[in-house]
Amino acid sequence: MEQYKKEFIEFMADSDVLKFGDFTLKSGRKSPFFMNAGNYVTGTQLMKLGEYYAKAIHDNYGDDFDVLFGPAYKGIPLSVAAAIAYAKLYGKEVRYCSNRKEAKDHGDAGILLGSRLQDGDRVIIIEDVTTSGKSIEETFPILKAQADVRVAGLMVSLDRMEKGLASEESALMEIQKTYGFPAGAIVTMQEVVEHLYNQPYKGKILIDDTLKAAIDAYYEQYGAKQ
Repeated sequence: MEQYKKEFIEFMADSDVLKFGDFTLKSGRKSPFFMNAGNYVTGTQLMKLGEYYAKAIHDNYGDDFDVLFGPAYKGIPLSVAAAIAYAKLYGKEVRYCSNRKEAKDHGDAGILLGSRLQDGDRVIIIEDVTTSGKSIEETFPILKAQADVRVAGLMVSLDRMEKGLASEESALMEIQKTYGFPAGAIVTMQEVVEHLYNQPYKGKILIDDTLKAAIDAYYEQYGAKQ
């Protein structure tokens, strides 16, 4: 596992973004772990988060893109932070773009924030986490309605490795097959478990035998077929 992935897992834990316990997800599933990117709230956290996204995007997609698109609302700071980090780390200027939940009819009118989309733009979508893939059903038509863009990929911070909406495959794999663009993550939940299971971190065991058993049981029910 790459060093930045190990650091990112610890960063999620330090930022209280990755939590373990009993949670009810938006999908209705009962999960022993939960990720909330809304807990990245400080300048230092957002700076580091942008750098992790930039490294993962560069590793997966190289420099062949023009725009980072972050769906409202959580995707807005993600796209801004990643665009700043990409310029800093790789010397490439990329534009950021996000959508409004409701179109604005005065001043800077329209549904978009940041850069306007142009025909031929190569876009990478940035999200916090993909559980079932439902969010892409909303995001993809928004992008295609604004301009004749090409989605070059999707990058999420955590791949929960769960079934998608319509198959036993993972949400990210289902997205790739449905929409025809690649989908990746900074880390997978398998990598999280591999790094934290029975490994002391700052004097604590974050994933012990009991929690590991709960995670295994969750994936027996909801895990994607590899």
